[in-house]
Order: sequence, then C-alpha cells, then structure tokens
Amino acid sequence: MSNPGESNTTLIESRAQLVEVLARGCKPKAEWRIGTEHEKFGFRLPERARGELKPFAPPAYEPDGIGALLGALEGPNWQAIRDDGHLIGLKGAGPHKGRSISLEPAGQFELSGAPVRTVQETEQEMIAHFRQITGPAQELGLGFAPLGFQPLWPREAMPWMPKSRYAIMRRYMPEVGRRGLDMMTRTCTVQVNLDFSSEADMARKMRVSLALQPLITALMANSPFADGRPTGRLSNRAYIWLDTDNQRSGQPTFFFEEGFGFERYVDWALDVPMYFVNREGRNIDAAGCSFRKWLDDVEQEPLAGLRPTVGDFEDHLTTLFPDVRLKQFLEMRGADAGRPDMMVAQSAFWVGLLYDEDVLAEAERVVKEQSWLHYQSLAELVVEQAMDAPFPGGLRHLAKRILTLAEQGLQKRGHGEEYYLAPLYEIADGAKTQAERWLERYHDVWQGDVRHIFREADISL
Repeated sequence: MSNPGESNTTLIESRAQLVEVLARGCKPKAEWRIGTEHEKFGFRLPERARGELKPFAPPAYEPDGIGALLGALEGPNWQAIRDDGHLIGLKGAGPHKGRSISLEPAGQFELSGAPVRTVQETEQEMIAHFRQITGPAQELGLGFAPLGFQPLWPREAMPWMPKSRYAIMRRYMPEVGRRGLDMMTRTCTVQVNLDFSSEADMARKMRVSLALQPLITALMANSPFADGRPTGRLSNRAYIWLDTDNQRSGQPTFFFEEGFGFERYVDWALDVPMYFVNREGRNIDAAGCSFRKWLDDVEQEPLAGLRPTVGDFEDHLTTLFPDVRLKQFLEMRGADAGRPDMMVAQSAFWVGLLYDEDVLAEAERVVKEQSWLHYQSLAELVVEQAMDAPFPGGLRHLAKRILTLAEQGLQKRGHGEEYYLAPLYEIADGAKTQAERWLERYHDVWQGDVRHIFREADISL
C-alpha cells in the first residue's frame, strides 16, 4: 500500500487522468488489505552517551546515528533508497517485499508495512520489525520510543536528515503556519491504510472515518510533554497539527458532503500549494506554486520549461495532510504513536468499522446523529481533554457504541481479531489514556524527571 515506486512520466493531457489515479484504487472486497505505518523516536542510550553525546539525545544522521542504522540493515532483503547519494530509506525484498523503512525529518524511524490480510499479521510484522532493529540499534547505542511528541528536546536540538524534500519543506513551513517545523521534527504517528471497492464506498468510508478521527485521537492520546514538562495537553501532536498548514490538513468541510468523490478531491488537490517536483532524481523547490496553474500553462518561474506528469501529481498527493488522506487507499492519520498493543488496536478499530458493509452503514447512522460541525470542533477539544472532551451524550458513550460496531465487524471477518480492541475498550470504560498514565508516573515515580519516559517506552525492553 505504501511502497516507493517508479515515477509515472506520462504527461497530463486531461483532468480525467488525475481522477483515474485515484480510481485505480478500487478493488473487490476479496483483495482488501491492511497496511500499518508507525514511527518512533530514536534516543542515545545513557550508558553509551559519552563525550559530546548527551543521554537520551536524538541521534543525528551520522556518525553512529540513523544513517548508520540504515546501513546496518541494508542487504539482499533491504535495498537502499538514496537521495543525492545519502541512504535515506530501504525498500523490502524477499521476505520483506511490500515493506519499506523511511526517515521522517528529524530521524523518526518509520516502517511502512506490507498490505496484509489480518490484524494478526499486522501485529507479527510490527514485532518482527522491532526485533530486527533492536540489535543493530543497541550496537550503535540507540533506543527507540514510540511517543506522539518529543517529550524532552526543543526543536532547535533536533537533527535534520539529508533528504532534499525536507529541506524544501523546512524553508516553506514557517510561511504557512506557526508549528510546521515542530510537526516535522517532533511528532510521531501511527496510521492504518485501508482499501475501498468503488467511489461511493470510498466516500462513505471517508465521511465516517474523518468524523471519528477526533475520537481515535482521544483514545490514542500519548503526548502530554514538551521541553521536559507537561504541556496541559494530552495530545500535543494533535495540537501541533492545528497550526501547521491549514490549506492542506485537518477536516476539510467538503469531504463530509454527499457529492464528495474522486473529482472533488482532485479539484482540492490542484488548489493546495505545491512543495516540489522531481526531475532526474532531483527535487526542485516549487513550494507555493499552483498545480492548477501549471496544468493551465500559467508561468511560474520554478516550473519554467517543465510539463506536469502523472507522477508529479502522485507526488503532490503525498504532500496533502488531511486527517484522512486519499490516495489509492485511505490513510487514517489521527493517532499518536504509542505502545505496540495500542498501535495494533488502532488497526483493528478501523478494519472492524470499515470493512463490513452493514457495520459501516450503522456507523454512518451513528455519526450522522450529530452535525459535522460537532466532529470538527471536537478535533480541538480532544487535544487537551482526550476522552473527557464534551460531546453530546458523552465521548465515552460514543466510543463504546463505535467499538461495539468495530467488534461486530471483526467478528464477521472470522479471524479472531476482536481481541485486539481490548485496550481501547478499557479506555472507553474509564481507564486512563497513555498520556494520563505518563503524567501520573511523572508526578509520582519519576519525581518530575521526564527522561524516564524513554526507558519505559523503549520498544526493546
């Protein structure tokens, strides 16, 4: 679902080609799969941090940092992805075919999983990945913690990876929002990618899942700290997204409308400012340019002499950041990275809710009991209050209703996947979120020293 591929160099002659890019995602139900992507923060293990290396500091690309870890993993089953000579990712082959490893701007380490049939396979893939990187990481003196926001280090202390796309975004982000650089360097997420059978099926899944992203943000809240202290927010990651670049993120109102479909998404995408175009392996800074004007041959200096291709549009789609993103599948983007069981639970949640027609129809009926405005306003409220955010009838009540539907959907699949919803049920029933548990540890056991979170969240322990 999320593998790097060769760019399509077909010239764009009509808008219909762009609609077709999205329509190619339609698949019969028998071919629907689950793709899970998860990010995590690297940190220097204290016992290996000597000299200029600080305990728990984010590792730079080199020396003995993230670039070295990629190099240690490279081999016949993990093929190099390079940018201007720098190793910036790995594409799986052999037993890892369909997977890829990539770097977020500050070295957040991401696995983009292969499309798999069951939630059990998602869990197995996640465990295998953690095991695979633990040995090489520890040899380099590194640990990894899946948290929604960097809890200790300020933005200025975060390294930058040698990825040309990120250099363009780093320059442009401050022009369109106040927190874009924090989004790039200090956030980690987990997302699940799911299929659709038709344009109508996509639109229904989009409306339901977009409305419920604030609910999953609340359930998965796991980022209460910044700069070494509590922020007063339970999902600081979600807070950062509220002022990153609102032209390309959030919950666009027209997504909720009955006429929403491939064409309307294309029209929106054409009007979202561009970041870059790639020619001969080099990214050209086109930040702020209009794809629509490019199609209409309106002169824009960075694009002079270049004609838009289908591959350019596919690249552009990856620079759009709504809470649910449409490509040739739907990406659920509302959750903080967290404990492995929580990240798998999120995949189970969306699979159960969206992959059975009757359950999806009932979820749509539940969602429509409130106006879309309720869900849009909820996105801001859950940042601070998570499951205690005000919602008609109570957010926990909504969570229980939706989880019951997700459980029914998983039961009907017949794979025994409903088990994975357990940690979400616990929170819906009144248990603390991950963020609230960390705050409790901070004020009690840790005695105000947030550095302990790295050890306790380390995937290798």
